[in-house]
Parts: sequence; C-alpha cells; structure tokens
Amino acid sequence: MTGLLRVSHDGDVRVEDIAAAVKAAGYQVRLPVRTGDSDGGGTERAGSANAREGTGAAAGGAVESGADEFRNRLRLAVASGVLLALGFAARWILGPGVPASSAFLASTALGGWMVGRRAFGALRARVVNFEVLVVVAAVGAIAIGDLPEAALVVFLFAVGETLEAAGVTRTRKAISSLLELAPLTALVKGPDGLEKEIPARDVQVGDTVVVRPGERFPVDGVVRAGSSHVNQGPITGESMPVPKGPGDEVFAGTVNGTGALEMVSTRGADDTTLARIVHLVEEAQLEKARHQKLVDRFAGSYTPVVVGLAVAVAVLPPLLLGRPFEPFVYRALALLLVACPCALVLSTPVAVVAAIGNAARNGVLIKGGSALESLGRLTSVAFDKTGTLTEGRPEVSDVLPAPESGLGPEEVLRVAAAVEGRSEHPLAAAIRARAASAENGRNFESIPGRGAKARVRGRNHYVGSAALFETDLGVGLGELGDAGRRLEAQGKTVAYVGTSRRVLGLVAVSDVVRREAGPAVRDLRRAGVGRLYLLTGDNRGSAEAVTRVLGLDGFRAALLPQGKVEVVRELADAGRPGSLGMVGDGVNDSPALAAADVGVAMGVAGTDQAIEAADVALMSDDLGRLAYAIRLGRRAVGVIRQNIILAVALKAVALVLAAVGLLPLWLAVMADTGNTVLVILNGLRLLGGR
Repeated sequence: MTGLLRVSHDGDVRVEDIAAAVKAAGYQVRLPVRTGDSDGGGTERAGSANAREGTGAAAGGAVESGADEFRNRLRLAVASGVLLALGFAARWILGPGVPASSAFLASTALGGWMVGRRAFGALRARVVNFEVLVVVAAVGAIAIGDLPEAALVVFLFAVGETLEAAGVTRTRKAISSLLELAPLTALVKGPDGLEKEIPARDVQVGDTVVVRPGERFPVDGVVRAGSSHVNQGPITGESMPVPKGPGDEVFAGTVNGTGALEMVSTRGADDTTLARIVHLVEEAQLEKARHQKLVDRFAGSYTPVVVGLAVAVAVLPPLLLGRPFEPFVYRALALLLVACPCALVLSTPVAVVAAIGNAARNGVLIKGGSALESLGRLTSVAFDKTGTLTEGRPEVSDVLPAPESGLGPEEVLRVAAAVEGRSEHPLAAAIRARAASAENGRNFESIPGRGAKARVRGRNHYVGSAALFETDLGVGLGELGDAGRRLEAQGKTVAYVGTSRRVLGLVAVSDVVRREAGPAVRDLRRAGVGRLYLLTGDNRGSAEAVTRVLGLDGFRAALLPQGKVEVVRELADAGRPGSLGMVGDGVNDSPALAAADVGVAMGVAGTDQAIEAADVALMSDDLGRLAYAIRLGRRAVGVIRQNIILAVALKAVALVLAAVGLLPLWLAVMADTGNTVLVILNGLRLLGGR
C-alpha cells in the first residue's frame, strides 16, 4: 500500500540480488539514493540518521512510482475499453470475422498485460491468487472461441484494478503530504544572539529556534521566552488555540498565533511528533494491506481443485479401469470449459464498479473493493470530535448576566464585543460574531495571559479569566463563579465581563455540535452499527459533553495521534468479527484513519492528509451519508456473495454432468456464457437505490 519494502539482511547479501528477487515476483523496484555506505553491500552500519533518510527517499519514490502505476493502469484500461467497443461495433456491422476478432484479442492483451505479469509472478511464488484466476478465465474463453467474453472479463477486471490503484496512490500521497506540514527551514539563534536560517533537518537537540507570528513550528520543543496562542489542532485535534508561554511544549507542524516565541528544540526533524505520525500511517497501511479479499481467498482453492479434478477425470479411469483415453479426455475438456471461472471472476468487479458509481453519485467516494467490503462489515464506529461531530470553530454558547447588574444577555455580549473589538485573541472573533452591534472600545489594551481592557461608554471595562478579576482587580465573582466552573467542566472556555468594581456577566465559548450529528448517529444505529465511540485530543469536559448530547457509547479524551491508533486497534479487536470504522478530518486523525478497518474522512472540511489516508470520503461533509455508505456496502457484500454462490452452484451442477459425460462441449459453452450474464445483471442492481 505504501510502496515500501523493508528487508533485513547481512553484509553477504547484495541489495541488487534482493531487487532482482522482487522483480522476479512481478514488481518494480526503485532503490533509494544511499547516503551511508557506498559499497552496495547494504549493511546496517550507516547509522540511524542515514536509515531514516533512506526511508524518506523510499517514501518519495513510492509516491512517484504509485502515480506512474496508476497512469499505466488507466492508459491500458482505456485502450482495452476502446478496442472492446470497436470489436462489438465491427461484429455488429461486419459480422464475426478478422476485424472483430483482432479487436477483441488486442483488447484482451492490453487489458491483461499487467494482470498477466502479476499472475506469472504469483505462480512463480507458488501462489494462486485472483490474477491467476483472471488469466485462466481469459485463456479458457479464448480456447472455446468466445473472444468477446475474454475481452470483457479482462477489461472489467482492469477497471477495478485501476480504481484500486487510484486509492492506493492517494494513500501514498498522504505520507508525503504529511511531511509538507513542517517548514523546510528554521530560524536558529546562536550563542552570540545572531539569528540564522538553516534547513529544518539540521536543527539539533538543544538549539534555540525563533518562531514568528503566523509561522509553523519546524521541530518539537519547549518555549523559553515569549507568549502566544498556538493552533495545535493539526497534531492534537484541540478545537481552540492553546496559550503557550515559558516551559510549555510545542509540536512541529502547529501554527503560532500573534506572538513571537523562542523555543529550545527537544527532538530532531526526523523524530518529531509529526514524523511519528508519518510512520504511524505507513505502518497502519502496511498492516491493512495484508487483508485479503473474499474472492482472493476463494481463488486460492478453486483453481487447483478444478484443475486436479480435470486431470483425475482424464487419467484415472483409463489407468485404473483400462478404458480408452479419448472419451475421458473429452469429458475433462468439457469439465475445464464449464469450470472456466469467467462468472466467478466477474462476481466482484461488476458489483464493486456499480456500487462505487452509485456512491459517487450520492456524494461518497469509496476507494476500491476492499473498502467497500469492509464498509459492509462495519459494526463499530469511532468519531473524531473537532470538525467531525462539532463545527470545528469556537462559537458563543452561553451568556449569563450577573443578577445584580441589571443587564440582559445581549447587553453583556455587546460590552464584551466592544472590549474585544480590536483584539486578535482567538475567542474575540466568536464574541464579535455573536454580538448584535459592532461597537469598538477606546484605548484597547491586551493583558497577557489574563484578558483585555478597553474604555466603553466612558468607563474602563474588562474581559478575561477568573484570575483577572479575583487576583488582579480584587473583584469577587459571586454566583457567576460557580456557574463558570460548571461551564468549564463541560469543556467550555469562560470569559468574565465587568469593571474594576464588579462583574457584569460571563460569556462561554465552545465548539458546538453539528446539527446533523444527532440524526446521523440515530441513522447509524438503524443501519446496524452497535457501538459508537468518541476519540479526541480535546479535554475530558468537551468529550464528555458531546458524548452525552449525542448518546454515544463511550469516549477517550486528550489523545495524541499514537494514542488514537492504540485505542482504534483496541476497539477493533474488541468488536471482531465485525469491522471498525474511524471518522475524522484532521492531520492528527490520519494514523487512526489508516489503522481502522475503514477510514472515513470528511471531504470538504477535511484536510488533504485525512482524505488521502482514508478509504472513504464524504464529499458533502454530510455525516448522514455514512449510514447510506454502510448500507450500500452491506448490499454490495450481499450481491458479491450471491454472485459467488450463483457462479459456483451452476458450475457444480455442470461439473458433475461433465464428469459423467452428460454435458457436450457446446452446452458447456452455453452454461458458462449464461452464468456470466446472470452474474453481470445481478451486480448491476447496485447501480440503483440511494
């Protein structure tokens, strides 16, 4: 899935020999540029830094080769489809003959080029997989003179493989695009106080790095000087920017707010939290790639059994009973013809292509058959909070006037908005957006770490924390203090409004639950999803409040990306044999999306990294589409199973008749063609419905 192959070996084995073995299995190899040993021996003596650099080079090569593979598959599939259409046109206009046959054969050759290479590699490795089954089906159809069927089988399989390649290419891009979140350069302050811009990869542990307002942090570290608010949602998933000052930890890839910060690097560029997210995505995709499709598992048994049965029919009666070879060879040939797995091969790709087309029409992007099958087995879903179940932006949720102030909620909000009129604090915009008027106070002054002050209607007014009023101004909060603590326990951010003598009220800001989240959760229950969880990097109060409002089954809060992956695997193991889906939209969700059986990204609101790491994207950001996608997946799995049962049952009857000599060759061909038509028509039913 990631295009990376890690091989452990000793110094006696050359890298070129390993590459030759991989090529012999039917895969292309692109060796990364070596930055350590130059002897080609591939020993581990190059050291950890070179090993990581080599891994990065391999990842970059994987993205490039993945895009090349997708383009090659697309070109071959299109060419195969055009020739297939020309073949049918020639047959309709000119009748059966050389032009039509040539077009069908050319379509089969182009569509089956990459399939044949993979099948050959599988056979060399003594594995019978789906590609081998496709080649057997195509060769069998050609052998009985049914060239259109051979071309159709190969073309439809090529289309399915192209869709899979497109999904895999996006997965590989997710890894490289994650790396782009961290800046390429860093502003390092030397012992002499001079600042110098250097490549971020050259930052050493203990270096002092200067991060200006609006810039991304190049490495992980601890703030040494300055104060600011940092948007670390890309890494932790928190919905609100976090205040940072001396002693606070910061992460690579997060965005600095309005204040300049000096930080001391605690990790190198190749060991940051962001770099670890990249490795988590790689590992999760490699683990997911080990799962086989239903038909792949079946193919491993079907083909050897059929071939063995045909050989037994042709050889055993003459050898054991002294019968002539000719009639039993004829029966064996009829058996092979009727066993030609065209219908079995088409059982999956027709259903997959039809279902994916239906989903795309309804605003859901499903990246291939594996994702579709996993959707159909979903029994548990875990949600990210910020931007998935909530709006992902702070909004005013509560306005409480002090009883003795004589003011109404709107008046308290207008005063707060006037004080915050010139503030760049992340919560100020939410307060101004909710206020009915846009009055600006005079003589605005920011109070670092506490709040803000401005002159409103001839008097100084304050907006800030409880500490600003109780400690700095010596003003008691009274009943509002208890109310504020209750709101903070729910994960809300509380700002008090007042003068130097009394508190007028409070304003609570939070990330509100999306309107469609409640109906979507209920629809998932009706679709058969029994367990729903919340996984978030935000605080416990926010997580508990959202869980309670939506009626979820549980939550885990304050999770970093590694923690989300561990919880996803824990929940997936607990929910077997069904599969687990993870729904998210942020960079910090990418490893969990990749680790889940089905990763679902919010399309428009989601980051590119989340969309590329996921198996399914909800392009309209409508959570209600998830239940539809699950129902479609269940239908698709049902249709695939029906097709396999239909194909195998009819084959079984025909095989028995062929083995006892009651099935002539012409009827074997008819049975095979009719079976194929039934499977195609059944699969196309998935094009309909919402």
